[in-house]
Amino acid sequence: MFRILTTRLLKIVRPSKHLNAIGTIRNNWMYMHEDEPEHVFNKRFEDFFNRCEIDGWDIRRGMNDILGYDVIPDPKIIEAGLRACRRVNDIALAIRWLEACKDRCGDKVDQVYPYLLKNIRPTLSELGIPTPEDLNYDKPELALKSVFEM
Repeated sequence: MFRILTTRLLKIVRPSKHLNAIGTIRNNWMYMHEDEPEHVFNKRFEDFFNRCEIDGWDIRRGMNDILGYDVIPDPKIIEAGLRACRRVNDIALAIRWLEACKDRCGDKVDQVYPYLLKNIRPTLSELGIPTPEDLNYDKPELALKSVFEM
């Protein structure tokens, strides 16, 4: 659903290898193949987050991998990530995951983010995870008024 535009863009330029922190090339096992359908892509990430032996480092790696594709994650993937965060008792990571998904919506945040929240709201209430808006993280606490708005 959200991958149509990015799939077209990725077909033009798609790196097959990534550089790690020290500049050497490593293969990414979560690499999206060019002819991979959307449901296979979504299933792969759902299965990754639903592993029972997953730890906090793996969750962060999976989140970075999916956000590296420059796609808006499907609500099922977001829910799987939230459940993984709950399994390792990392609520801060769950809230950062929601913030990153909101950031991925870009300039369509007013249309896409409410859709995502509507679909994941039962999971949020089941797991007891507040949204960034519930915690007032979407409003800057000590921000000064811009000199251009005075």
